[in-house]
Order: sequence, then C-alpha cells, then structure tokens
Amino acid sequence: MVTFGVVSLLADLVYEGARSVTGPLLASLGATAVVVGVVTGVGEAAALLLRLVSGPLADRSQRFWAWTLAGYALTVISVPALGMAGTLGVAAALVITERVGKAIRSPAKDAMLSFATSATGRGRGFAVHEALDQCGAVIGPLAVAAVLAATGNHYGPSLAVLALPGVLALALLVWLRSRARDPQEFEPHPHGASTPATGTSPSPGVRGLPPVFWRYAAFTAITMTGFTTFGVLSFHLVTTEVLLPAAVPVLYAGVMVVDAVAALATGWAYDHLGAPVLAVLPVVAALIPVLSFTTSLPLVITGALLWGIGLGIQESTLRATIADLVPTHRRGTAYGIFAAILGVATAAGGALSGALYQTSLALLIGLTIALQLLALIALTLTRAGHRVHD
Repeated sequence: MVTFGVVSLLADLVYEGARSVTGPLLASLGATAVVVGVVTGVGEAAALLLRLVSGPLADRSQRFWAWTLAGYALTVISVPALGMAGTLGVAAALVITERVGKAIRSPAKDAMLSFATSATGRGRGFAVHEALDQCGAVIGPLAVAAVLAATGNHYGPSLAVLALPGVLALALLVWLRSRARDPQEFEPHPHGASTPATGTSPSPGVRGLPPVFWRYAAFTAITMTGFTTFGVLSFHLVTTEVLLPAAVPVLYAGVMVVDAVAALATGWAYDHLGAPVLAVLPVVAALIPVLSFTTSLPLVITGALLWGIGLGIQESTLRATIADLVPTHRRGTAYGIFAAILGVATAAGGALSGALYQTSLALLIGLTIALQLLALIALTLTRAGHRVHD
C-alpha cells in the first residue's frame, strides 16, 4: 500500500503541478472565466464519467494492473505536451486528455486499494494513500512556481520538468506489478459481501449494487454540484491581481498540504465515528465562495485552504465509504459508477461557478449555500435509511 502511495506521489507531482496553473495558462491563451470553468469542469467530468466504462471493464477483465498502467502513461505524456500548446483549443484538449488518463486508471487503482486496506481500516488506508498523494501535490506546484519565476512566467519549461517524475512513477508501477500480480489476495473475503460492520443488505439495487450505494451517491452529487473548481478560483486570483501568476502554484501547494492533513484527520474519524464525519464536506463547500471571491488576500487564502479540506475529504473518505458499501466483486463497477455521478455534478459545478462568477457573485454564493443545505438533508436521509458505517 505504501509503495503504491509513492507511485501516486510521483504521479500527483506531475498532474497537480499542471493543475496548479491550468486557470492562468488558459487565461494567457485568451480564455474567459466561463471557458476556464467549462474546460476544468469538463476535464473533471471526463476523469469521472469515463469510469462508467473503465470500472466494469476492470471488473470483467480482472486486469487491474493493465488499466492502471495505461492511465498513468496517458497522464505522463499529456502534461509536458500541455506546456507546448500554442492555442487555446489544443491546451483545452490536453487538459481534458490528462483527466481521461485518470478515468482509465482510477477504478482499477481504487479497487486494488480497497483490497489492500481491508485489514488496516478503510478510512485510514485511503487517508494514508491520499496523504502520500498530496506530498507530490505539494512538490509539483512548488517546482512549477520555481521554474515560472526563473523563466519569466513561461509555462513550457515549467511543465516540461514534470516529465521526469512521470517516468519514475511508471517504472515503479511496473516493478510493483511484478511483486503483486494478484491484488485480490489481500482481501480477507474476496468473494463475500461488504464488511459485517456495515450491515449492508444483500438485496441488490440497480445493476446489482445495493440501494444504500445510490442514496450515498445522491448525497455526494448534490454537495459536489456546489463545489467550486480551483480553476475558477485561480482565474479570480490572477485577473483581480490578488496574486501574481507565479504565486498561485505556491498557494496551491499550501492547499495540497491542507488536503493531506484533512484526509488523514477525516479518515481516522471515519474509522472511529462513521458517516457523521461526512457532514463536514457540505459545510466547508458552502464557505468557499464566501471567502474566495473577494479581493482580501487573507480571506482568499482562507477560502483556498477550505477548498483543500473539501478536496481531502472527497479524495479519501468519500472513496473509502464505497468499499464499505459494496461487495468485493462489484467494487470496480461501483467506483466507476460513483465517479461518473460525481463527474456530472463536478461538470455542472465548474460551469455553474464560472458562469455565475461573471454574472452575480451574490447569486453564486446563495446558490452554493442552498445546495449544501440540501446535501446535509440528503445525508441525514441516507443515514436514516441505512447506517453507512457503525
């Protein structure tokens, strides 16, 4: 599990380094706030929706390593190419392509993580993995910021340096595959139902997934529809001159540190306290636009750090919960479908925040708060109908 975390550390160094400057890079090529919101939203949707295909295929083929390797390879290729993009269209396509790589690998990778973390605790296992992810997510933006400062804000060299950790990640992944060809051997009950602690009903829902899975997915979709993308936040920082372009990746690195800490804290809390921990996400998401879309540097930084807390919960505890709701043999499919639902919500959230940013900040803030209140109600109804975790 730790070695896999190192692979993710190196890969996050690559794609989080690129994501830290996606908004400013697109803006430098002539993008508006709406375009940035749509591109980043569609990119995240591609990273999630396409798992509807890659998840079931990973389950059916049982070739978890092949899907993981292919996805990482696509990311490693597209990020350095993004730095050489000369037009907005090409850059937008590469931003989305990088996210497609994540869609290809994630269900298989998450399924393997769920097998490996069955003995350590889902929350803690996924949280440790996310924390290692975020080490790379801190180093990557800082490396990009350093090269940007040294080259006079030229994005090409800044993204080209990310090719080396990408190659190292692929090499380590190949080595890891040679040491553990059958990841399901780590699951104590590889063909059983979900863990006894969840009390999940054996009666399947749509497509063989339990009904509680769909209720949980609905809660997640609502809260993420009201979750602003960092692309729009960074666009605001640069266009309002709150921060210089080279300073944005530094802030993003700080956000990634908060992400890691939040993942570890909520992962531990989930293992000990259960589903109520998830209520933190809607509360945090409601505060982000209130603080971020101002011209006060302290408020903007606070809002960005809250964004990191929300991302940490999303990337660790939300995913860990799925493993406690779904039988082992359906887990790749479950992660794929869950991510696809999340993708629709993320795309809507990116487009919504980008459009309302230019139209009415008051409306953007009010709608976000309303969505998060609805999400809290949905979480309460989900827990009333089924205890997600004891």
